[in-house]
Amino acid sequence: MYRTLVFAHANSFPASTYRTLLDGWRAASFQVHAVDRFGHDPRYPVTPDWPHLVEQLHDFIAHEVGHPVFLVGHSLGGFLGMMLARRHPTLAQGVVVMDSPLLSGWKAAAIGLAKRAGAMHRVMPSRISAQRTHEWASEQHAHQHFRGKAKFAAFHPSVLHDYVCTGTEAHPDGTGRRLRFSREIETAIYDTMPHRLLQEFRRHPHRCPLAFIAGTRSRELRSVGLSGTRQVFGDRISWIDGSHLYPFEHPERTTAEVLRWLEAFLAEASAPAPAPAC
Repeated sequence: MYRTLVFAHANSFPASTYRTLLDGWRAASFQVHAVDRFGHDPRYPVTPDWPHLVEQLHDFIAHEVGHPVFLVGHSLGGFLGMMLARRHPTLAQGVVVMDSPLLSGWKAAAIGLAKRAGAMHRVMPSRISAQRTHEWASEQHAHQHFRGKAKFAAFHPSVLHDYVCTGTEAHPDGTGRRLRFSREIETAIYDTMPHRLLQEFRRHPHRCPLAFIAGTRSRELRSVGLSGTRQVFGDRISWIDGSHLYPFEHPERTTAEVLRWLEAFLAEASAPAPAPAC
């Protein structure tokens, strides 16, 4: 098997925010690639259920890598990794998902109803993302802004530094900094999330191994529950202390746990087949 990893980021966080994790996987002798920002390439627009975002991931692997890979994804990226592996199984050697819980039962139905009614802002963070502060006078002002918010204050200092430095860019008119990940695209991704993935995965199970790493204090996971996720991942679920954003809070621990699952996948693939029964 190839020791190649393609990483898919969470909504609103460009792949460069995960530099510490990506470098850690490279240090463990994996070739590491990542889509910088989903949804910003006009060839792959954000539409209901994200088919073009899956296509963006597919084309990145097919054209930039050129052979099967391990998929690792956080939140949005975890969903895209699962969808890619199910729909294009020849490209996926295994998938490690970081806190992307699968909707099931009435909760999935409620999301479907909210989408049809144009009311996703009532059940997703769309209202917050649409009004997110996205411009600052300087990089220092941006850093002070994020450091003053509890969610970002919990980030490891190196991750927060990477987010401010690479998650923002010089404003085109030369007046300070702005977010690189458009808040309009972030909002559109929230508003169009797929809600029937569990049904799809149960009808057509994945052909590659899967593992799920959950955050012990993830509000997103608590809201959705683990029922749907367990139906797909079985007992291949592990935990890291932290919120939904634990890869930013504990990057070294997250790097190690992902590697543990990847090495398990590789060991399984290289294990000899059991001898036939007499």
